Amino acid sequence: MWPLFGRVWALLAVVLGLAITLVFHMRNVHALAVWLRDPAPSKVPIGSGVWEHVFSALYRHVHATFQQQHRLTGALTRFRSAAQAMPDGVVVLDAENHITWCNAAAERLLGLDARKDAGQPILNLVRHPDFAAHVKRASDDALLVMRMSGPQELVLSIRVVPYAQDEKLLLARDVTQAERLDTMRRDFVANVSHELKTPLTVVSGFLETFAEGNVRPDEPRGRQALELMRSQTDRMLRLIEDLLVLSALESSALPAHETAFDVERLLRALVEEARMLSAGRHRVELVTGRPAKVVGDERELASAFGNLVTNAVRYTPPGGSIELAWDLHDGEGRFSVADTGIGIAAHHLPRLTERFYRADTSRSRDTGGTGLGLAIVKHVLTRHQGRLEIDSEPGRGSRFTAVLPARRVRPATAAQPQPTLEKLTRS
Repeated sequence: MWPLFGRVWALLAVVLGLAITLVFHMRNVHALAVWLRDPAPSKVPIGSGVWEHVFSALYRHVHATFQQQHRLTGALTRFRSAAQAMPDGVVVLDAENHITWCNAAAERLLGLDARKDAGQPILNLVRHPDFAAHVKRASDDALLVMRMSGPQELVLSIRVVPYAQDEKLLLARDVTQAERLDTMRRDFVANVSHELKTPLTVVSGFLETFAEGNVRPDEPRGRQALELMRSQTDRMLRLIEDLLVLSALESSALPAHETAFDVERLLRALVEEARMLSAGRHRVELVTGRPAKVVGDERELASAFGNLVTNAVRYTPPGGSIELAWDLHDGEGRFSVADTGIGIAAHHLPRLTERFYRADTSRSRDTGGTGLGLAIVKHVLTRHQGRLEIDSEPGRGSRFTAVLPARRVRPATAAQPQPTLEKLTRS
């Protein structure tokens, strides 16, 4: 009897022990299941016994994983921040050329929207004859230059770089300015060649005529040929001199020799030059306001102001008027040359300071201009932090105003004189 009773109690004890062990494990399994719904490292359960080792190992693994994810997230954030700061457009494309991400420059250059266009095929958004073929080819050594129409025309350089597995990085660079400079360079070479070819052709033709003995230098035709040769040679020399001046101005952003000089003295010299160039064909007036000294390169500013005066004399018909004026306005120094000449149409005004740009090609050459005068004026004023203002109307004349910043103008300390008007007239 008693042995049977002992065995029953032993069996009950085993069952109870198993039940307690099962409850213990079920409790830890439940804690693990709850944690898996929100597997944060700080919420890993704290167990006992064998579960203490399991949860400790789990905590170390999860903590290391979260740290790695944090580092990757930080690296991705830094990459995107760096890509956002890039001046070039960056677009991440998947295997089907859908937009995964793009930076602000890509939005501006390609007309994309980072939020609305995410997941959209880029070929549906950027439509260009060669763009689709370039993206599909995805060769990192291939470069596409394309023009984008819009509020302002852009010239873009597109490169598609494959990376990872069937993913692509599309890079877009704005090369509009570089393309414009390249065009200007080509135009400049062509214009210089053309400007030199014409007088050289004249000189070469007359030299050939003299060499063949068809004309003698002491004959009337010979003397006329020599005069034309001299005129064309002078034209080439003026062109070369202006090119050298322009080259010197472009080689440095600041004037080489700055001094404080008297403006009125310079203006009187310019009036004398205008009188000599006019040879009595125009009425030349000088209007001076408050006297001042200008800090800058006197030779450069004299050249710029002189170009404005020379242009006024060249493009004003005989009997017209030319007015040179100096005054201070809001601290700025303003030198202006106004004439009653042929005037310039409004659509020409923005391009007048381009090298070799001529509003009237035939008339410009007839007057002996090189087409570089206003380009020199612009460069001189830019080196002095100034600007050129142009106001003109066909048939009524023009006014060119060179404006110097206040920091380069020193008003005279003497008592301010009343404005004077000096008229130099030659009939």
